[in-house]
Amino acid sequence: MIDKPALAKGIDLWGVVALGLGTAVGVSIFSAIAPATAIAGPAMLVSVLVAALPMYLIAVSYAFLGSALPVSGASFAWPARFLHPAVGFFIAWARIVANMGAMVVLALVLVRYASMVVPLPVKPTMFAVLLLALLANWFGVHIAATVQKWLLGAMLLLFAVFVAWGGTTAVDVARLSPIFPTGAHGMIAAIPLLMGLFFGIEAATEAGAEVADSRRAIPLGIALSIGSATLLYLAVGFVALGVIGAPALGASEAPILDAAKAFMGPLATPLAVLAAVLSIGKSLNAMFAMFSRSLFAMGSAGMLPAALGRIHPRWQTPHIALLAVFVIGCAGLFLPMELTFLFLAVNIPNLFKYAAICLSAARVVERHPDLYDLAAFKLAKPKMRVLAYAGALCALALVFVGFKADWRPYALLGGWTLIGAIFRMVHARVAKIA
Repeated sequence: MIDKPALAKGIDLWGVVALGLGTAVGVSIFSAIAPATAIAGPAMLVSVLVAALPMYLIAVSYAFLGSALPVSGASFAWPARFLHPAVGFFIAWARIVANMGAMVVLALVLVRYASMVVPLPVKPTMFAVLLLALLANWFGVHIAATVQKWLLGAMLLLFAVFVAWGGTTAVDVARLSPIFPTGAHGMIAAIPLLMGLFFGIEAATEAGAEVADSRRAIPLGIALSIGSATLLYLAVGFVALGVIGAPALGASEAPILDAAKAFMGPLATPLAVLAAVLSIGKSLNAMFAMFSRSLFAMGSAGMLPAALGRIHPRWQTPHIALLAVFVIGCAGLFLPMELTFLFLAVNIPNLFKYAAICLSAARVVERHPDLYDLAAFKLAKPKMRVLAYAGALCALALVFVGFKADWRPYALLGGWTLIGAIFRMVHARVAKIA
């Protein structure tokens, strides 16, 4: 009897951290702190801490489920099993648009930063970037995880240089006063802009079946990722504010670069561009790993074409799903290249996903005592249930924050959901006839 190929367990604890921290620390740190500072002033640092709280709540549910039932394609598999198959399908279906938008945002901003040093054609370079991400993931998850670790390590080194150099030579604490120039209202208004700083912390759960010692590594890796991300954002934000002050930082189109120029001089541009390219590149690498596992799980479950559930006999990767991710990313090159539109198209399905995962965690606590007992990370049942429902409420409330900014992503996702309903109905009928 020939053994059926299985996904290889090629992700260790530091691979979990690299996927989570590497996904979260991407475009937002190079863009979101400027408009947030324009609204809140130095209180932007407080806004970062408050913006992290919903993600900490959501991370508890991810750590709990990841230590109880590690699976690949968790954002589909957990809601489909613990809530309803239709919920899992529509969460994963909506995230096809979200992931397309995310890949386009990452590739576009990466090319824009790289073009500060060497002029590059936008669309052809974006295509080349997507192709490199495909190749990094094609030949085994251990290669993708290794690439992720190296990119993350190099990025952290550059941020450490920024913080240490600026913090010891150019920071003037007086520039952080007054801390609340627009009062508590400004600090609160800046929070929605900073939520995206923490999206993706849970990335490794999408490849849960490929994580070695997953019941320990997933919850510990998520905790290390979100804690490290919070410290990194606070340190970078503090130095940027202390070097050029809130008015200049709030008006900047490239806040990290402008702060670096104040004390690095000519070195600032190449180093800041390199940090941006490394940061965004590793987020795109992680995106391929996450998205492909979601398609793989849906193909394996029969909710999308079965070919997506195939595993390469040699490389032990979901190669058809990876090709599909590449094709979807290439199709995204035809979307409007407007960052507000793209960010909302990414964030709305992600927030629905977070709500579904938290509700799944609550359902496990309430109805699956065997899995609750099996979890390596868990709180007492009443606390676990309260935190899970609180995370779901936070995620659902944040879904509607961006409607006034641009209604088009909501319309796009509504139309895409309708197409998904038709596809699911037709697919079910065809499967029944077959």
